[in-house]
Formats: sequence, structure tokens, C-alpha cells
Amino acid sequence: MKLTLDTDARTATVERDGETRALPLYSPETFSELSRLWVKVGWDMKQIYSFTWMGRPVIQLPEDMVRAQEVIYRVKPDLLIETGVAHGGSLIFYASLFRAMGAGRVVGVDIEIRPHNRAAILAHELAAGITLIEGSSIDPGIVQQVREQIRPGSKVLVMLDSNHSYDHVAKELEAYAPLVTPGSYIVATDGVMEFLDDVPRGSPAWKTDNPKAAAADFARRHPEFVLEQPPFAFNEGQITEPVTHWPGAYLRRSP
Repeated sequence: MKLTLDTDARTATVERDGETRALPLYSPETFSELSRLWVKVGWDMKQIYSFTWMGRPVIQLPEDMVRAQEVIYRVKPDLLIETGVAHGGSLIFYASLFRAMGAGRVVGVDIEIRPHNRAAILAHELAAGITLIEGSSIDPGIVQQVREQIRPGSKVLVMLDSNHSYDHVAKELEAYAPLVTPGSYIVATDGVMEFLDDVPRGSPAWKTDNPKAAAADFARRHPEFVLEQPPFAFNEGQITEPVTHWPGAYLRRSP
């Protein structure tokens, strides 16, 4: 793909697969092209490794966080399960939402919770709303420990953010989807890998070996789940698609 911008003429020219398109510079179509390129360059530059939430590193694209909080506010889960802990920033983020909403708990699962990260999470002001479980997220014993955290009648939402290979995410989807309550979601994050096959830090294998592909195949096997990008709760602009690391991520369980 070749993208040429002429700010004086206010045009953008896109050359892709032997076709050339001329677009107005200030248009949703050009925004989409620029956004995808921005996401790719930003990912390779590790831009998302520069954010924190209430003192803890949170390795997420801020727009994904803002969009996710609106889904959480709408669904109002009693329990949010997240696979993948890392520094704990996203656990703190979700716990802060629940504190503001007045209800809700977070369970974080990781194959290795490093001692300094565990200590920082447990020392945080929001630690009371967080439970940590160490072990592989697809280990049946670990899945059972997570299941035991669900209280009768609870609404459950699941975020998958651990190993992002197709195989691992597919197994996580099979393991955790049954825990999701009707009307809630299981979210297979970081499907952007599909579009990072050609960046310096990427891999050609990611074109098919990614969470987005796993989520799409899961939806085909499980008609009770629908791939659905949650709509914008508010939009007075011309942009209708998010700038995201999570394309094709949200699987909603039918009521």
C-alpha cells in the first residue's frame, strides 16, 4: 500500500492491490487509512508501553480502554475475569470502574505473576476488589478456581489478554465462554496482530495466527455468541469505527 498526502490540495491518494483511489484529505475514508497506519507504526514503536492507570503500567490503547469502560458500565458485571495480568494496570482500571459504580470485582489470571507486580497490586488502594490466580489460563484446575469465584446470580464479563496465539485463545474461548452471562461479553483482545504481519516487530504468521481469527471461528461454532462491535454510546462526528487494537474482539452472548 502506498499513501500520498497533499495537504495543500487537501487530498490523499491510496494505491493498493493495483488500484488507485483519490480521497478528500478531510474525510472518514482518509481517517481510516491514516488510523490503520498510525496503529501499525505506534505498535511497532511500543507506544502503548507509555501509559499508566493510577500508578500501574497499563499496556493498552487508551481508546480501547475508554470504549471498554462504556461496555462495562452498560453491562454492569458483578465479576470481570481477565486472563493476563502483567503489571496489573488493567486490573486496577477495571477495579476503579467498579469502585466508582459501587459494585463489582475483578479476577486476574496469569501463568506467572512476578513478585514485584503482585506486591504492587496487593498494596494498591483498590486491591480489595481484585483476586489474583497464578497458573495457565487454560489449565482445567485454574479454570475451576476461576469458576469458584462466581457467586450465584452474578453477571460475568471476560477479557482475554494473555497468550495471543490462535490456539491458546481458541482454548480460552472454549473454557471461559460458558461462564459469560446472557447479554454480556467475552473479549478476545489484540486481534490487531492480523494487520501487523509486515511490521519490523511483527511476524508473517500473525496473518492467521491471531485472536481475531480465533474469535471468528468460535462464533461460527457457537451461534449463542455473536461477533459485535459495541456501538458508540455517543457520536456527533463522522467517524463510526474505533481506532483499536481489538478488531473483531467482542463476542456477545445472546440473551
